[in-house]
Amino acid sequence: MKVLIVEDEIAAARRLTKMLQSIEPSSELMAITDSISSTVLWLKEHGEPDLILMDIHLADGSSFKIFEQIKIKCPIIFTTAYDQYAIQAFKVNSIDYLLKPIKQEELAFSLNKFKEKSVETSNSDIERLINELKKPQQNYQQRFVVQFADKLKSIEAVTIAYFIAMEKSVFLIANDGHQFAIDYTLEKLEEVLNPKIFFRINRKFIVNFSAIKGMFTYSKSRVKIELTPSPETEVIVSSERASGFKEWLNQ
Repeated sequence: MKVLIVEDEIAAARRLTKMLQSIEPSSELMAITDSISSTVLWLKEHGEPDLILMDIHLADGSSFKIFEQIKIKCPIIFTTAYDQYAIQAFKVNSIDYLLKPIKQEELAFSLNKFKEKSVETSNSDIERLINELKKPQQNYQQRFVVQFADKLKSIEAVTIAYFIAMEKSVFLIANDGHQFAIDYTLEKLEEVLNPKIFFRINRKFIVNFSAIKGMFTYSKSRVKIELTPSPETEVIVSSERASGFKEWLNQ
């Protein structure tokens, strides 16, 4: 097993080396690089090892910039303190990661996983990984404060059936049928709402998936939907949003 370590912290690199030699005495450490530029140069001159242990945050930037300069096909175990939700995308693709500080038993598990599965990581796997980790971690709005008589009330986003634009105002319709005016445009709501839960179906409505009671085909490739609680007007998915709506339903 020929291994390249990409790590800009000397102590961390030494510790990784020591653990690697302890777990896999027959492994060969090809080199330790500490930056984007030195890693790209080494790979161009020596070709790919069997495995790369790579830190995400290097002295001269994110290690993902390495993939923008050179194609890498060999498996990679990332060492990072990066958000675990984003990391999940490439764990599914059999690329592992270790959360710092790294424990020997965790490294041993990852190396065994590599050996048993003989992972051959494709360029598309790496590209999906890079794109996923480059995405900003969106914190979607969880609650909305509304005025209820002379009091303020906080409403959980998941308990909102839909939002509707009427008479130059936007209203929040709760699951229990209560209606509240809010100081948001539908465009702003599209930015702050979780797109897995809410979808804007036309110029007037943003709906919660759980509020959809029924769906029917309509003219010009549109979709008519029934909502709970039922609004006073027909609810039609516009033709330009129908395709995206069906993809949203199929997640």
